[in-house]
Parts: sequence; structure tokens; C-alpha cells
Amino acid sequence: MCGIAGYFSASEIDPDSTSAVLDGMLDTLHHRGPDARDAHIDAKRGLAMGHTRLSINDLAGGCQPLYSDDKQLVLTVNGEFYDFKRHRSTLMAEGQRLTTKSDSEIALGLYRKLGLEFTEALRGEFAFVLYDVAKDELILVRDRFGVRPLFFSIQNDDTLIWGSEVKAVLAHPKVEPQLDHQSVLHQLMQTIVPGTSCFRGVQQVEPGHLVRVQRRNGKLHVHAHRYWDLDFPTLEERPAQVDARDHIERIRDELIRAIVFRLEADVPVGCYLSGGIDSCCILGLATGAMQSPVKAFTISFDDDAYDEASIAREMAESMDADQEVIHLKAEDLYGENFVKTVWHAERSFYNTLGVAKYLMSQRVHECGYKTVITGEGADELFAGYPALKRDMFLHGLHEESPEVRAELQAALDRSNQLFKGAILAEEQATHPAWNHLCGFTPSWIQPWMATLDLARPLISQDLQQELRDYDPIEAIAAKIDPQQLTGRHPLDKAQYTWSKCQLEGQILNWGGDRVDMANSMESRPAFLDHHLAKAATEVPPGLRIQGNIEKWVLREAVRGVLPEVLYKREKFAFMAPPAHTDASKKARVEALISEYLNASRVQDAGVLDPSAVTAFVEGWRSDKDPVSLTRKDTLLNHLLCVQILHQQFCHS
Repeated sequence: MCGIAGYFSASEIDPDSTSAVLDGMLDTLHHRGPDARDAHIDAKRGLAMGHTRLSINDLAGGCQPLYSDDKQLVLTVNGEFYDFKRHRSTLMAEGQRLTTKSDSEIALGLYRKLGLEFTEALRGEFAFVLYDVAKDELILVRDRFGVRPLFFSIQNDDTLIWGSEVKAVLAHPKVEPQLDHQSVLHQLMQTIVPGTSCFRGVQQVEPGHLVRVQRRNGKLHVHAHRYWDLDFPTLEERPAQVDARDHIERIRDELIRAIVFRLEADVPVGCYLSGGIDSCCILGLATGAMQSPVKAFTISFDDDAYDEASIAREMAESMDADQEVIHLKAEDLYGENFVKTVWHAERSFYNTLGVAKYLMSQRVHECGYKTVITGEGADELFAGYPALKRDMFLHGLHEESPEVRAELQAALDRSNQLFKGAILAEEQATHPAWNHLCGFTPSWIQPWMATLDLARPLISQDLQQELRDYDPIEAIAAKIDPQQLTGRHPLDKAQYTWSKCQLEGQILNWGGDRVDMANSMESRPAFLDHHLAKAATEVPPGLRIQGNIEKWVLREAVRGVLPEVLYKREKFAFMAPPAHTDASKKARVEALISEYLNASRVQDAGVLDPSAVTAFVEGWRSDKDPVSLTRKDTLLNHLLCVQILHQQFCHS
């Protein structure tokens, strides 16, 4: 795991200034790679490539950039390639010379062997940049789900600047740090347009994409190519006869294989452990593979309604795990830690779970661990979220009677009262763009549509005028490939659209890589192995959600390692207690409001309306309705984050 940054120009670059510029970019990524730093600069070819290293594999010899033996290929990698030992053996048997023991080096050999098709052979979580000297071509590649970040900006059609985090891109003198006005609206409503960032002119290499950059006639020519997607079979392609046991065994086999690969490291590997089946089965299967107790890290909140630590403790005890429990209170989740988390996430977040994850990775680092396996991705693959269940009940059970569907829906609503206003809308809402795309408006986006209605009046009058014809909900829908939805089951459509928007945009950002790497700690989400994902897409919808049981096929696949209470437990959204739930949290939030949402600072930033924000805060203070307060809590977090982002990156 590392940080990468650099730039590629259509003309020669000044060798005297390039080193200083690249150093400034790498300085912003020191937390991603504190163990080593190096660079490749070719001023004549307009190329500067830098790397900060967190050493996990080949501790002594894996420094980067890496070069092919003839120096015609240059590579910098952030992340991990799994199954690399098999590839190394094959490449060497075919006559290629490898000079390190690093997993990263296989990208050079596979590119030389397969050309741009080499992405099909790469397994893992990665973002990397490869330069081909002979072709004078730069290639940027990001993993299939977007576990590892990679941002870039194109300046004047003659310079492409990239970095693992936006702050590295903003450190280049050609990039002016400004909040993007459309993105401000998206930050306030939680859901961003895939491929964008908060900052003007800075975009992302999208998950499962490869970007080619070629120099011709004094300009750069940039072409993006999708090499992989989460591809659900059409209804016609699904077999008429289903053997549940076959799917259960295949999921079990692929999950075990994914976990075993992610235990490969030259440093100790731990596990994140919550009270959900995802992380619990990771711990159980990892323990079986290691044949010894595993170090487990658990978050405990000071509110019983949100705390899962007791279930996690039962799982840890059943596996004889060495469990580290991090107890978090109001003073931990707000204040300085909140502000630091914004700096690392580079986007807004609706819940302080991101802060909690930041503090957990800090404890992991303090315990001497550099990497953990996590459970992210299981809900995406096996339909674990309440919103996905709602869409199954509303749109995917045509064979069931209206009475049965209504009963299932009522049970779902009863069990998720705590999260109304945040992850479930209290009333059904629709949008024409999504109805056209999916045949219905997915339930996951509906609460954020309601948040948008509250957020739009809070932006400045100038922005309201500028964005009067801009529809954020339509803009998100426009980024979804309709061909990936045509002929699919409603549950497949809901899972696909969630994964393209929310998985990469929030769960793998402020819930994953960005807050983990803030403390030089690599997280490895085993469920997001693309071989396991392929198996999951082929599981029939009725085996993903069977009756009122979400993730049924996964539960059955890992039943042997789960305590009975966990095997039978309904999905519980992993969230930190919102600000309105107790007086101490409200007091800590008030301190942030005083510092970042005061009229003077709001006026200075110029993206929010001071009087409207003041009125909103007063409404939040006086509101007594728990659903309304939950929605206002999310928006209050977004308002604070936007103001903090401006202060951190754009304020001169």
C-alpha cells in the first residue's frame, strides 16, 4: 500500500523545478507511505512519477518506481496484486527477468506479455500508473470496485496531473484549488456523480477503468476504457432450475480463496470485527486458514442502540481471537478528529462512522499492524442493505400476493425505525430519470432526494442562480450504463446502481481506504474479490433475499463459523450515534458550528447562504421529531464538512 503522484506533459519540463514540485505533491501523501520515497523524472519526455511506500511485501527490496529489465517500462503502484507468486513463476518460466520479490512487479511482466489485456490477469485492490517509453504513452489503471483511489486533472490539454488523493493534485502549481459548485450540492445531499470530486477540474479514474494518455502535436490525448463491470445475468440468461447447494458451496469456496490471498503479507494481518455477519465470517474463516488466533479490532459506541460490541465479543471469544475494543464517546467523534477525517476523506460524510473508522485505524497502527482484512462489499454482493430489501419487496416479488409483500415491507419498516431519515426514506419518492433507467426509483437514493430538498435553499443565492437548471438526481442517473440494467431483475438493478454510486463514493472512501491510510494502515476487503463478485452475481435474487432474510446464501455458506445469534440476526446498519441522541454530542457539535458555520466564515467561503444556514441550525436545535432530526443531523454534518473543506484546501 502506498501513495502515488506525478504529472505528464506534452512538452519538455524544467528539470530544475520538477523535483521540487513532485516533492511537494508527495509530501501530502506521506501518511500513505512513510517507509520510503522515490521518483522517476524524465524531463525530455515531460514525465515525473513519484511514490511513497508503506512496506508490506518484500520489505527490503520492493521500493518504487519499478522498471522493466530494459528500462522501457516504468511503474508506480498503490495497493496489492494477489496470486502474484503464481504469476511470477509463470513469467520467469517464460523467460522474463524479475528483480524484486514484490507483488507489484508482476504488472510489468503481464503488460509486456499481454498488452492492455493485462488487466484481466490482475487480482486485487490497486491503482497504478505505467509509462511505456517506446510508445510514449502513460496508462492509469484503477481496480474493479475502486477500493484504491486515483485522481487526475488535465490542465490546458498539455499536462495531466495525478495523485492517490486530491490534495496531491492540488499541490501542483497549475491546479487552482476551488470547490466545484455542482459538487457542493452533491456533497450536501450525500450522493456524488461517479467519477467526480469536490474540486473543480479534478476527476477520478473510475473503478474498472483504464485511462490511456498519448502525446501528439503538442497536446495530450486522453482516452478512458472500461475493462470490467459488475455484470448481472439477464433474466433470460438465468437457468430455470436452481440448486441452492451449488451456489452455497461456490460462494464459500470463492470467499475462502479471497481471504487466503489477503492473508499473504510479510507483516502481520489482523481483522476488523463488528457485530455483523460480514466481518464475523471473515474472522472465522481467517482463523481457520491461519490455524491460530487472529488479532481483531472492534469499535464500541456509548449508545446501546448503536453498539454492536457485545456480539463482536461473542464472535471473538468463539474464535479465541485477541480482541482490541476501541471505546468511543462524543469527545472522540467530534472536534479535532472530525476535522482531520474531513481532510483525509476530501468529501463530506453524513455520519461520524468515518471518524470512528479513522480512530480505529489509529489504534491498529499503534498496535503495530499495517494491514487488516475487512467485510466491506458483502452487502453490495448479497443484498444486505435495508433499501435493497425494500426494492425486492416492492418490485421483485411479483409471484407473491400483495398481502405477503405488504407484510414483509411492514416488518422491514419496524426493524429499521432507528435509521429512518438517513438510510431509508419514510415515504416513497420517485424521479423520472431513475424511473426511465430502472423502471422504478431505487430506495437507496430516496432519502438523499429528501435531503436535497432541504439542502438546495442553503446554498448561496449566486449558486442557486447558477444551478437553477441543474438536477443532481438526473446527473447521477446519467452516469449509469443502461445496458447493464436492461433485462435484469429489480434486485440486480438496485444492487448495481448502489454499487456504482455509494460503494465507491462513500463506503470505500470515508468508510475505507481514506481513513485507514490516514494512519498508514492498509485495509483488504475480501468480499470485493472479482472472482467472488462473479459468483455472487450468478446467485438468483431469491437466494440473496429469501423471505425476510437478507444475504441468505452467504449466511448458509458461513453458518459453521457464526454464533447462532449472529446467524439469525437481521442486518443492522453500522452507524455512529447521531448528534441529537445525547447532550454531550450536541455540545461538541455546537463547538464545530460556532467555528465553521458562523455567518462570517460562511460568507467568506461563498458557497452557502449565511442567513439560511443560521435558520437551519436553529431549526435543528428546536426539532423534536426523531426522523426529522436524523435527516437534519446528516445535513448538518455535510454543511460542516463543506465549510471545513473550503477552509482546509481553498482558503487563502
